[in-house]
Amino acid sequence: MVKTTSSESQGVLIVGSITADLTTFSHRLPARGETILGDDFTLVLGGKGANQAVAAALAGGVTRMVGCVGNDLFSTLVTDGLRRAGVDIAHVRTVDGPTGIAHIRVDDSGENDIVMVPLANNALSEEQIDAAFAELAPSSRVLLTQLEIPWPLTQYSIRKANAAGLTVVLDPAPAAVLDDAIWPLVDIVTPNETEARILTGITVSDATSAIEAGRWFLERGAKSALITMAAAGAVLVEPDSVTHFEAIRVTPVDTTAAGDAFAGYLGAAIARGESLPDAIGIAIAAGALAVTKRGASPSLPHRAEVDALLAAQPQKETVQ
Repeated sequence: MVKTTSSESQGVLIVGSITADLTTFSHRLPARGETILGDDFTLVLGGKGANQAVAAALAGGVTRMVGCVGNDLFSTLVTDGLRRAGVDIAHVRTVDGPTGIAHIRVDDSGENDIVMVPLANNALSEEQIDAAFAELAPSSRVLLTQLEIPWPLTQYSIRKANAAGLTVVLDPAPAAVLDDAIWPLVDIVTPNETEARILTGITVSDATSAIEAGRWFLERGAKSALITMAAAGAVLVEPDSVTHFEAIRVTPVDTTAAGDAFAGYLGAAIARGESLPDAIGIAIAAGALAVTKRGASPSLPHRAEVDALLAAQPQKETVQ
């Protein structure tokens, strides 16, 4: 369900993580205890919260980030990256200590593994969230949040957003078992197959099992569940319908930021008043483009690229 607010309230509010992403690229990933030679290395802005904020801003959304960075050498790298994308960082706080770090390894197939160290992200507080909501909630329509900040603060943000009438979109990554009390406050939950399995205990391998997992979330109070399945597309489960969305075929180079591109574009589309099915179609195109480039935030597409891909390959959907 997408909540209706006034036309003046079209902002996207992101409460989440900000990291410096150190990414290595190699033909394959090393076995345990093995050293191999890689092909390339990047150091860029990352973190699921920051990536989603950048994606929402590139989609044309009025985007505000709430989070923390350190006072180390990486601080300027990440804050400049957010600013250049057009993200409002007035509520990004600088704290003593190191900025969050993500170490990412990518192989030739585009698959990756990631170790994320929260560091400054753990300094986020209820007081900081209160101040951000007091100023920004009245002009916002959507909250995007994830699980790379302490779970109590994700919960706190969701409760604040629900009380303020925002559409709450929860990307439950990295996946962890969550308190069932939160689901009635979530409008759209967007797990991939792995996250859906960890949260629900249901192995998602096809549309049928995705629907089963989606209904698990609805039974616990979530308004809708959107199970994303990479090349198999996505399944939206709502109380009275199930909609399957086909993937857009691309050749993957690096899948690191695909989910964040999807979430940011989804949030921006909802905030400007698109229907949920139309917003999902746009988000799928953004995610498809993101996997065709290396890096996390550098792979996030501009709105013109997404529009061009949609024009060339219109999104199809079928209702079951």
